[in-house]
Amino acid sequence: MTGRRRVVPAIVVEGKYDKIRLENVVDAVILVTGGFRIYHNKDMLSLLRHYAQTTGIVILTDADAAGFQIRGYLKGAIPEGRIYHVYVPGIHGKERRKREPSAEGLLGVEGMDDAVLMQALERAGVFAEAPPERPNDITPALLYACGLAGTPDCAAKRQALLSALSLPPHLSTKGLCEVLGTMTCAAELDAFLQAHLPEQPADRQGEAAS
Repeated sequence: MTGRRRVVPAIVVEGKYDKIRLENVVDAVILVTGGFRIYHNKDMLSLLRHYAQTTGIVILTDADAAGFQIRGYLKGAIPEGRIYHVYVPGIHGKERRKREPSAEGLLGVEGMDDAVLMQALERAGVFAEAPPERPNDITPALLYACGLAGTPDCAAKRQALLSALSLPPHLSTKGLCEVLGTMTCAAELDAFLQAHLPEQPADRQGEAAS
């Protein structure tokens, strides 16, 4: 979609509708906490810590008490890395998809218009973050060629890699591409995998079959 601005740090929001809303205005990795479920989601916390120490993360929660509670929890749960705190104003109203307003009667992130969201992100300085030097060229096809996806024996190798990198065991292929893109690039992927999986050298299965 044209007109979206690039945000290098990963953006953390509470719900899927917040993510859908943001995807209209920014080009970024957007991660969903699932509200208070983040308290018991060790996999997601591990992923957030990874992004905090690589690209940095933007915490963007609602302006109500629950949003601030989740923000406070994340601040304590992610002690290292770069964290940008972005706040939306406390605007009274109700999102169209909801029958009733929230308990405090405030619009959430999903209810903010483009100008308000962009102003909040600008104020936090997230657009000034320099893009990574890596080309971000890790693709699902490349993971297949390295035996990490779509092959009969990929599960064990994939789980070994996720464990070595302290990443969630159920990370999707797209998510793994995004995370590896913050660590390495296509030209260096073989060496990267050999370094983290010394007993399972990365052989390009897809290339051998072609």
